[in-house]
Amino acid sequence: MSDTFRFPFSPDPLPAGTRIACRIEYDGSCFNGWQSQPHPGTVTVQQTLERAISAVAAAPVRVHCAGRTDTGVHGHAQIVHFDAPTVRSCKAWVLGVNAELPAAVRVHWALPVAADFHARFSALSRRYRYLIANTPVRPALMGRQLSWYRRPLDAARMHIAAQALLGEQDFSAFRAASCQSESPNRHVSALSVWRRGELVIIDIEANAFLHHMVRNIAGSLMAVGDGRREPDWIGQLLAGRDRALAADTAAPDGLYLVDVAYPPHYGLPPTPEGPLLLAL
Repeated sequence: MSDTFRFPFSPDPLPAGTRIACRIEYDGSCFNGWQSQPHPGTVTVQQTLERAISAVAAAPVRVHCAGRTDTGVHGHAQIVHFDAPTVRSCKAWVLGVNAELPAAVRVHWALPVAADFHARFSALSRRYRYLIANTPVRPALMGRQLSWYRRPLDAARMHIAAQALLGEQDFSAFRAASCQSESPNRHVSALSVWRRGELVIIDIEANAFLHHMVRNIAGSLMAVGDGRREPDWIGQLLAGRDRALAADTAAPDGLYLVDVAYPPHYGLPPTPEGPLLLAL
């Protein structure tokens, strides 16, 4: 038997009203972020996905996601749920929906879940990965899937600085002015920085994230990595709670939502690393 996980797309019909959870993957460079927008001419992942699911359902469908991503940010393991308005199988919710989607969006699995499951509110944590091509010349390949930084970065120095961000803390220093969260407090459970060849990778997991939090952290860590700031500066920023003192927001291109954790009783499949992320 192959050690690669293969989720079965069941052909058995499910009754109308069944709550369905799905894992969605998308290239964020093709969209104006996740959330539906009222402005004409904007194309979002949510609008695109809802249109495809509604076509298969032959009825309007609204989806809810684990975490709203900004323009240019990619989803490797975005989790969504919706309540099926019609009788369909999991196979239809995967293969049928994918047939209605552009190549930049894919449904990897679909399965029935308990009625109390919510893609956002049931999540225990989210994990993001930020990929930086640290090269003197901007890469020609994967230009919209990687961020680029020309000055040499010391990943070990960035990792040391990043440990100040662990735990339950006030992240006002890394919060966008447009953030609508009622509280600036978040719990960061893991944060690592390492180098793989010409790539520098930042991996962060937290219970939830503020608007632009990961990209603001990445921008400040790069200021430490290139020697402009000392590692203890990150802790000083955190304590100061002043966004104006931190570095610029890093570009969205290299940011991926790579995993969302849920209580085991919901029975969601584990998320594989994927071709690009596995190579790192």
